[in-house]
Amino acid sequence: MVNRAAGTAVGPMVIAAVEQHRPPGQRLLDDPLAAAVLPATSRWVAELSRGPRVRDWLFRASERAAPGIWGGIACRKRYIDDRFASALEDGVDRVVVLGAGLDTRARRLTTPNGVRVFEVDLPVNVERQRARLGVPGHITPVPIDFEREDLSAVLASHGYRHDRRCLFVWEGVTQYLTEDGVRRTLDFLAGAAAGSRLVFTHVLRDFLDGTDLHGAQALHRRFATGRPLWRFGLHPHRVGDFLDAYGWREVEQVGADELEARYVRATGRAVPISPLERTVLADKP
Repeated sequence: MVNRAAGTAVGPMVIAAVEQHRPPGQRLLDDPLAAAVLPATSRWVAELSRGPRVRDWLFRASERAAPGIWGGIACRKRYIDDRFASALEDGVDRVVVLGAGLDTRARRLTTPNGVRVFEVDLPVNVERQRARLGVPGHITPVPIDFEREDLSAVLASHGYRHDRRCLFVWEGVTQYLTEDGVRRTLDFLAGAAAGSRLVFTHVLRDFLDGTDLHGAQALHRRFATGRPLWRFGLHPHRVGDFLDAYGWREVEQVGADELEARYVRATGRAVPISPLERTVLADKP
């Protein structure tokens, strides 16, 4: 299960890399480092997408396989970029990225002096990041198996302290964990300092349990049946209560409609966004 989950880190970065070949006003996000973290074959595909025909073919192929996933991943990254920048502008000087994957956020967005970023992930992904992008001085790589190791102890061993306001980024991770794994992480987050912030994504519970497939039958067969890769989901209207039990307050929850209005409409492109995933911003009173 761990290796299957680790392998999913590449796809979102292919989307980010291909988006960079569109004119600035038509991009869903800016990530000039995305191609650099990709393995050789994926990097070659992303480079071919400089040509509009290849780029459009890749987008159409994505839509056939998983309708709305391209736009959903690109826009959730843009939304989290905005929350990252806002937190640092407001004086938060610690960031913990839970399940960093191959994301480049801490390297490409402005980080003021004194900001420290802990990138927590499976060892294989931590090593990929180190090999392809190096480790700037403000970033601390933290290898961990989320299901088997104690997050608090591992972070503490790398210099993390609970007494500083912190932004926690938990992007594209919760669905790969068991509910026990999610709750163990929230047990850790319950000890965060007042004024801390959390931004995370979740898959819809009704999709995982088959109540409503939202037109994504093929995706359900791939991720939620047999030996499922996606194992945890939430009902959007229950997120607030779920977080409240751990001392967090839901500030905002965005899905397809909100992301389309904020990020897609201005590009003039027709980019569907999947309803299967939502992104939540919360704070610690």
